[in-house]
Amino acid sequence: MKIRSGGSDDIPLILGMLDGAVEWLAAGGRTGQWGSEPWSGRPRAVARVGEIVAEGTPWVAEIDGEPAGTMTLTPGPGPYIAPAGEPEVYVHLLVTDRRFAGRGVGAALLEHAVAEARRQDIALLRVDCYAGDDGRLLAYYLTQGFGLVERFTANGDWPGALLARRV
Repeated sequence: MKIRSGGSDDIPLILGMLDGAVEWLAAGGRTGQWGSEPWSGRPRAVARVGEIVAEGTPWVAEIDGEPAGTMTLTPGPGPYIAPAGEPEVYVHLLVTDRRFAGRGVGAALLEHAVAEARRQDIALLRVDCYAGDDGRLLAYYLTQGFGLVERFTANGDWPGALLARRV
């Protein structure tokens, strides 16, 4: 697996992976996280992806030259999470193309985030995630070395969790 840095040219790729995740989640009846409408069909979501990419660096994992997953690292959280009060690297938009599910793409991207934080001499890596439904996403981050900092509710009803990992 190769992980390359990306840029604004990768926004369509990121949106495509997010669309695929929405389709997969919705097919399983799990619409609480991102609903059932593709990200690319929601102007506010498209704009937010553009903002996150502009604030940070997208990374794309490739397997045999095919994009398999992506995340964007920024120096801070989105508007609904308080800054850490110390330098941090924040993980946004971590998603795996479903064709590569079960191949460790997400774990490789998160280990790359750890390496990037260390390269920048930053000791704190944070991420927030959907913490509703069956809790599988929260459990995934816990298995990746993150600890639960707090639970929160965003947009009035979206159950989230803030997690952190010292690196």
